Amino acid sequence: MNLLQNIPLSVLDLAMVPQDKTPKDAFGHSVSLAQHTEKLGFNRYWLAEHHNMEGVASTATVVLIAHIASQTQTLRVGSGGIMLPNHAPLIVAEQFGTLATLFPGRIDMGLGRAPGTDQLTANALRRDMAAVMDFEGNVKELQQFLSAENKTSAVRAIPGEGLDIPIWILGSSTDSAYIAASLGLPYAFASHFAPAQLFDAIAIYRKNFRPSAQLQVPYVMPCVNVIAADSDAEAAKLATSFKKLFLGILTGKRQKLGPPVNPDENFMDPLEEAALQQMIRFSFVGGPEKVAMELQRFLDVTGADELMVTSPVYDHAARLRSYELLKGLQQKK
Repeated sequence: MNLLQNIPLSVLDLAMVPQDKTPKDAFGHSVSLAQHTEKLGFNRYWLAEHHNMEGVASTATVVLIAHIASQTQTLRVGSGGIMLPNHAPLIVAEQFGTLATLFPGRIDMGLGRAPGTDQLTANALRRDMAAVMDFEGNVKELQQFLSAENKTSAVRAIPGEGLDIPIWILGSSTDSAYIAASLGLPYAFASHFAPAQLFDAIAIYRKNFRPSAQLQVPYVMPCVNVIAADSDAEAAKLATSFKKLFLGILTGKRQKLGPPVNPDENFMDPLEEAALQQMIRFSFVGGPEKVAMELQRFLDVTGADELMVTSPVYDHAARLRSYELLKGLQQKK
């Protein structure tokens, strides 16, 4: 069975600010990409919460979700994710209740327990360390605020109460798999930068899944990097931008997404590249045939129900083309 031709495809966007660009440029690119992928038939468009990163503009995630939803018509828009320990569950319930009221039937709530930043910035966010330890409890509190039964409580989320807002658990380790399974919620895994525990996490989630009012059977959506171009050589060159970006994360020398370079010019130390490959193991780079073959193999071994894709490409037109080529693979027989 050709899983690639049947699987729903979705988008993860960090509103990256490329070199020589501004956050305003990044927001314009996000709108353009959302509208482009909506026309192509992608399923959902998620925005990630990160802080104190010069090259990432998706800090006010809820505000950006509202902006993208207002510029699209049918695309599901959501968070990939809201880092719940940074926020009071009541505030999140009210914010997403507002979004779901403005854009009914189109809002997803993906929740993570990481800070989405460094420890110093986490402290500036007034983050409660206890909230990290009780992530499952905070999710349950949020669910209570969103439930119709909460109308008799002393503290209520208006709007939000009684609205059907799908909640997802996000993760990059096996800990999140147990929580998603226990709560009976769909599970999104950050294999685009944390691939090591993907297979263990999926197995744990499926084995321990308990049906809930929201979801009767397990539902897994891994996220991967895809850089597709008209040829393998072109894609390899485009990928040098994101390799340099991720290497900066590994070495602590963060930088904005820069222009591509010739991959044959030893642009990266071999030892650094070897370490990097562990981090970006699930990155699919190449022309349509190569990407199709490798993605099909990935879907075969994961049995994913949906695939979320992020494409860290410096040139915006090339980024749009990457998603276009990816979606085109589903039309090929």
